[in-house]
Amino acid sequence: MQIRDLPFPDPGVPDARSGPRFLWWLFRNQLGGQLKSLAWGLLHFASVSALPFCVGLAIQAVVDGSGAGLAVAGGLMALCCAGNAVGDTFLHRAAVTNWVTAAARVQQLLTRKTALLGSALTRRVAAGEVVAVSTGDVEKIGWFVEAVSRFTAAALTIVLVCAALIVYEPALGVVVVLGLPVLALAVLPLLPRATRRADVQREKAGRATELASDTVAGLRVLRGIGGEELFLDRYREASQEVRHAAVRSARMWSLISAIQVLLPGLLLIAVIWHGVHLAREGRIGVGELVTVYSSVMILTYPLRHFEEIAMAYSFSRPSAKRAARVLALERATDTAGSRAAEAPAGDLYDPDTGLLASAGRYTAVVCGDPDAAGRLAERLGGHPAEEGTSALLGGVPLDELPLESARTAVLVQDKDPVLLSGTLRELLDVPASGAVDAGDALAAAQCGDVLAALVQGSLGADDPMDARITERARSLSGGQRQRLALARSLITDPEALVLDEPTSAVDSHTEARIAEGVRSLRAGRTTVVFTSSPLLLDRADRIVFLHDGKVAAVGVHRELLHTEPRYRAVVTRETDEETAAHREASQAEDGQTKALDDRRSVNGDRTADRGRTAPDGDVLGDDDVLHRLEEIEETA
Repeated sequence: MQIRDLPFPDPGVPDARSGPRFLWWLFRNQLGGQLKSLAWGLLHFASVSALPFCVGLAIQAVVDGSGAGLAVAGGLMALCCAGNAVGDTFLHRAAVTNWVTAAARVQQLLTRKTALLGSALTRRVAAGEVVAVSTGDVEKIGWFVEAVSRFTAAALTIVLVCAALIVYEPALGVVVVLGLPVLALAVLPLLPRATRRADVQREKAGRATELASDTVAGLRVLRGIGGEELFLDRYREASQEVRHAAVRSARMWSLISAIQVLLPGLLLIAVIWHGVHLAREGRIGVGELVTVYSSVMILTYPLRHFEEIAMAYSFSRPSAKRAARVLALERATDTAGSRAAEAPAGDLYDPDTGLLASAGRYTAVVCGDPDAAGRLAERLGGHPAEEGTSALLGGVPLDELPLESARTAVLVQDKDPVLLSGTLRELLDVPASGAVDAGDALAAAQCGDVLAALVQGSLGADDPMDARITERARSLSGGQRQRLALARSLITDPEALVLDEPTSAVDSHTEARIAEGVRSLRAGRTTVVFTSSPLLLDRADRIVFLHDGKVAAVGVHRELLHTEPRYRAVVTRETDEETAAHREASQAEDGQTKALDDRRSVNGDRTADRGRTAPDGDVLGDDDVLHRLEEIEETA
């Protein structure tokens, strides 16, 4: 896979059981690129490490006065330099390719998981953590995956050089062979502590990122309540914690770097001291001493890759752990689905609460608990919680449908919809049935002033559809964003549309027009609106009131206001005192009615005893009897 071939047609199914397993899965999926990087790395490191042998041959040829030997040494040096240049160039190319493709694969996996889980993702993983994984963590993961092949090439080169030194000059080669493992393994006792400090740093950085993203998202609200300084102080405190953790981590890595500078120097001193004694005794030549000395000097270069791989693993392990935790999340239902892909039609029913939204009708749902309402809306969209059951559309459980079919059949707009940056035309370019055009949807959602604001704020855009929308539409008010999101949902024209508080930030006059527009545009289609707004409730065909997670009453708005005190308390925002007063008044009214009925019953019995005849003997009709009863009551 080359960078120009990205994105991957299929990034694969990751092994997300743990961070190390995920890293190993990434490495295996890049085996071709890793082998290519290993081959170029071997050429590069072998060429660099062979230079000391060439220098030693040249010096020995000068000492021996051999012109042919000097020419051979020069040719070998030229060959090593060419190999070094070619190997280093293509090693860098292969390494960067491995790094970028690994990061791209992780980003594609995260994007696919985000699309699969939808809004359920941020309820199970903090938004800041998702941001941290998709930005900084993918770089750390790509770094380690890329560094593995270079480290392998460096380790193999060291083994080859040690073997060559043993053959070339056994007396000094033994010293080098015994010293190099000490150099490579000396930092191992420090790595666990360095890893722990790196983990703490990444954890604190993730919390700071989450706090920053939450602050930016709520900046408008913070300015409204004067809470900017409070949140800025909290972010400053979090950033200082990150700084302290980074300094502690850097101290440990600087100690590891110092050890990897000190120990090769000590080995070099030992080699020179022992080599000088051997040269004085005539056991080795000057060229051989220079060769061994130069080899030890050169070997410090591949040895640095031991530190790099340790650092890359220490930083990538927590990143891979976080990425694996996100990728391990699954939809609470079967993504592939066990039924045919055709989207069903019919009533929308939730077994957990008993909610029934009749097909082709406008149903409003009133629930005093906003969180419970949000969970119910997600279930109606085919995303039940882990412990919940799926909703049914036309008697078919939505979790038995393929995810694409379920989303085509039922669309859920949550109470905080996201508007992506781009033009309005791009925003409204969503999968749709084609039965509703953009103009009708915008009109039903009362977006006239929104279009005017977009044109005014977008330079050079005469057509509102070409006007630019800023990131998350921050230049618009909350009500304007809600109306644009509603228009986008109406364009899709799903079989069942579920709207969670679609007009909570809209004024009452606009809300009334939206209620009429949505009812008209969705005529004959199933629409479920979670709301407590009387303007929306008054226009619903049917209202379902939920209490304690179950259907408590069903009817129309005006009827439920008089017959269901709990419904009235939610819709009219009554206080407990007002509810108690209504209850007492209702009880008093019921008592008066009962007393009147009792008196009428008694008087009726008296009239029956006297017979239904007037004094003159005429038979009394029903109206006459009622008139006589009223006279008796007045007399009493």
